[in-house]
Amino acid sequence: MPPEADPNPRRRVVIVGGGFGGLAAAQELKDADVDLTLLDRTNHHLFQPLLYQLAAGGISEGECAAPIRLALKRSPNTKFRMAEVTGVDPERRQVILDRGERLDYDSLIVASGARTSYFGHDEWEDVTCDLKTLPDAVDLRNRIYGAFEQADRADHEAPRREWLTFVVVGGGATGVEVSGILGVIAHHLKGSTFARIDPAEARVILLDAGDRVVPAFSEKLSAKAGRYLEELGVTVREGTRATGIDERGVTIEAGGTTERIDARTVIWAAGVRAAPLSETLAKATGASTDRAGRIEVAPDLTVAGHPEISAIGDMTSLQGPGGRPLPGLATVAIQQARHVAKAIRSGQPGASTPFRYFDKGALAVVGRGKAVCEVRGLKLSGRIAFLTYLGVHLYYLGGGVGRRLKVLTDWTTARIGRPQSPVIQAGLGSVDRVPAPAEASRWEPTTSSH
Repeated sequence: MPPEADPNPRRRVVIVGGGFGGLAAAQELKDADVDLTLLDRTNHHLFQPLLYQLAAGGISEGECAAPIRLALKRSPNTKFRMAEVTGVDPERRQVILDRGERLDYDSLIVASGARTSYFGHDEWEDVTCDLKTLPDAVDLRNRIYGAFEQADRADHEAPRREWLTFVVVGGGATGVEVSGILGVIAHHLKGSTFARIDPAEARVILLDAGDRVVPAFSEKLSAKAGRYLEELGVTVREGTRATGIDERGVTIEAGGTTERIDARTVIWAAGVRAAPLSETLAKATGASTDRAGRIEVAPDLTVAGHPEISAIGDMTSLQGPGGRPLPGLATVAIQQARHVAKAIRSGQPGASTPFRYFDKGALAVVGRGKAVCEVRGLKLSGRIAFLTYLGVHLYYLGGGVGRRLKVLTDWTTARIGRPQSPVIQAGLGSVDRVPAPAEASRWEPTTSSH
């Protein structure tokens, strides 16, 4: 005889995305009376705030990303599957995977994050570097250190100057952090055994269409961030918009005039839009999306009349205090994850009370040992802000004391001495970007994204 069906089957919870929000939700539900499946396209949780340090050679890949399975090892009710979700069937309560498999759910949490937006110029993706994934950071590291090597081999001044010019588009936190670390790298390489160049002559140009960098901060802190960049030799050009980008540089528009900047390395840090799954989910449920492709959720984070489907993090649009959309920060995603998970733990299909965001402030590091920090009206800058930045990021890094100490040691050493890993993992190209190595060769399982 067939076995009798369980009269009280455990609820099935599916979480899509192993970023800050998805992983926080899974950990919050680790001892709940549910069967949980976490899905992600990669097998690692990426600590995006440290990607710029990986690109600079300050830390290794394994310190910027950690295996998701290790993070869930104390979660007996949780299974992880490395797979991409390509569809959602709300009527059958199933998610559809890239190989056609279907997973049933009673509660679904979607936290698929965001991707880079080129504001309608997708062709720029092929000639710029962005900084959203592990391969992006490795590719950028290849490009940065490869540019100095290429400049040293150049026979003429014009191509030499092109290789020694780095343009960063976008003056938000990522653009400021990347610009600052490029200034630090040029200083670190000074006195190296280059035959034809002085790395200190490298030009770093930060372009921003707004009237000040890091506009999420107060005008005073924005001004300080700009001064810190100038001290590092970074040229900050505000009110400047990129109108064309190719393999040899950037065409810009400022004050009604057009100008050309010749540069072989252009780093894009100007915008993001929701991951494609946001649009897929919106079509399946009838939900609306905003201009950035983010799905508009109810105040309780549920989607379009489906109390069993919740969406959190960068892929969502939700008004916060003052009527402004909540920022795309890890703290937002983590708090939303806990709000939804708490409701599921109590037996609900999803949250039914409005989400309230506790603003923990904003942080941005600028070069060597300086940062700007704004927390609940308290405005900090310089060394004390940097120590605050360091403490907050080590807290959220996870992975145990050993991993935190390793990152802290490498980060500190890179600040006072030389980068740890200024390694070019492929041969030099002539103009095209240096291809990043295969995923398997980038992964370091022994060692973590705003």
